[in-house]
Amino acid sequence: MTIKLYNTLTRQKETFQPIETGKVSMYVCGPTVYNYIHIGNARPPIVFDTVRRYFEYKGYDVDYVLNFTDVDDKIIRVAKELGEEIGEVSNRFIQAYQEDVQALGVKKATHHPRVTETMEDIITFIDSLIAKGFAYEADGDVYFKPRAFEGYGKLSHQSIDELRSGARIQVGEKKSDPLDFALWKRAKDGEISWDSPWGKGRPGWHIECSAMAKKYLGETIDIHAGGQDLAFPHHENEIAQSEANNGKTFANYWMHNGYININNEKMSKSLGNFVLTRDLIAAHDPQVLRFFMLSVHYRHPINFSEELLEAAKNSLDRVRTAYENLAHRKAASLDLQNDTSEWLEKISDYQQRFEAEMDDDFNTANAISVLFDLTKEANTYMQQDQTSTAVIEAFQETIGLLAGVLGIEFNQDATLLDEEIEALIEERNEARKNRDFARADAIRDQLKDQGIVLEDTAQGVRWKRG
Repeated sequence: MTIKLYNTLTRQKETFQPIETGKVSMYVCGPTVYNYIHIGNARPPIVFDTVRRYFEYKGYDVDYVLNFTDVDDKIIRVAKELGEEIGEVSNRFIQAYQEDVQALGVKKATHHPRVTETMEDIITFIDSLIAKGFAYEADGDVYFKPRAFEGYGKLSHQSIDELRSGARIQVGEKKSDPLDFALWKRAKDGEISWDSPWGKGRPGWHIECSAMAKKYLGETIDIHAGGQDLAFPHHENEIAQSEANNGKTFANYWMHNGYININNEKMSKSLGNFVLTRDLIAAHDPQVLRFFMLSVHYRHPINFSEELLEAAKNSLDRVRTAYENLAHRKAASLDLQNDTSEWLEKISDYQQRFEAEMDDDFNTANAISVLFDLTKEANTYMQQDQTSTAVIEAFQETIGLLAGVLGIEFNQDATLLDEEIEALIEERNEARKNRDFARADAIRDQLKDQGIVLEDTAQGVRWKRG
C-alpha cells in the first residue's frame, strides 16, 4: 500500500511520490539554541523521527536534515546576560538538545547544519535574490519583497492584501513595504557579525533554512516539516525566497505537527505552566514520554498532564510485559503443535493493519491501538497449554519491530548488577530525604522495569528480582 500524507500546502491528503525512487529528502526546522527545550519543542523531533523511521521501515533511504539556529537576537541577549561568548551559549544548548532528544529515542539526523557554518551559502543566496530583483539593500540591511513573488501566501492560504493589513514597519527599519522581511541585518555596535557585500551583519531567520536546505538536499526537496507555529511566516517566507531564487518548487510536501497544551491550557511562561523536557526526563521514563506524544495523531493538539502521562506509562507497561512474558513462555514451549499457520497468519494480519494505519498520514494513535491488539493476542496465545517456539518468536519479532517503528525499544537482555541496584536504591533514599518524590518514584519505576521489586520495611529497603 502506498503512503498518503496530509500536505499543508494543498490542505488534503496526497499519495507520496518521491523525487527519486527509493529515497526521501526531508528537512525539519530545528531549535534556536538559547535555552533548554520545553515539552512543546520536543514534539516535532519525536513526530518526524517516527515519520523517518517508518519510511526506513518501508525500505526508503532517508536523507534527513535538522538545523540549529546558533546566532539570533535571543542568543545574543542571553550571552550578554551571562557574560559569555555566543558560541559558548549555542554549543551548550545544542549539546543539551541532543541529550534530551536522544533520551527520547530520536536518531541523529543525516546532517545537523548550523547557521554560523553556512554563512557563505547564505550570503551567496541573498546576493542572487538581489540580482534577480526580489530583494534590495537599504543602509546595510537587505529585505525580500513578497509582492515581487507571485503566489506569496499560498502555504498559509492568505491573500497579499490580507497579510498587508496586519504588517507594520518597526522603528529603525528602512524597508519600503511593511510586508518586506529581513534577509540580512546590519550589525549593531558590539554584536557578532560577518563581512558581506552590504557591510558587516548577520542573516535574518528565514533565509537560513532556505540556504541550508539547498546546500544539503538540493533546490527541490520531498518533505519540509516543523511545528504548526512555523507555517506562517517562517515557512511561507522560505517558499518565497527559495522559489524566487531557484525557479523551482521548493518542497513537494509540507507537514506540520499540532500544539501541546498543559492541563488544557496553552503552555506559556506567563501562566507558569512552562515545562522543560529535561525536567520531565529526570522524573519519568523518556520512552513513556515518547509513547505519550505518539498516542495522538501528529496534526492534532495534544493535552499534557501527569494523569495522562501515567495512563501512557500503564499502556506501555502492558506492551513491555507481554514482550517480556513471551521470552519466559518460549523457554517452556514444548513445540507439540502440528499446525501453527493460523497463528502466524494472525500475526501477519496485525502487521498489515499497523502498516495500513501508518500509511494513512502516519496515524500513530491508531497504530498503537493495533499494537495493543497484537499484545492481547500474544497474551491469549501464552495461556494455552501448548505453545510453539515459532509462534512465540513471531510474536516477539513483530511486537519488537512495530514498537521500533514508533521508536520504542525493548532491551530484554539489560540486567542490572547488584551494585547498580544498591546505588539506585541509595539515590532513591537521598531523593526521598530531600522530598524529591518525583525522582524517587522514577527510580522505583526504573527498577520495576528491570524486574526489580522494592519493599519498604521498618528496617530499610529490601529488594528482590521479580
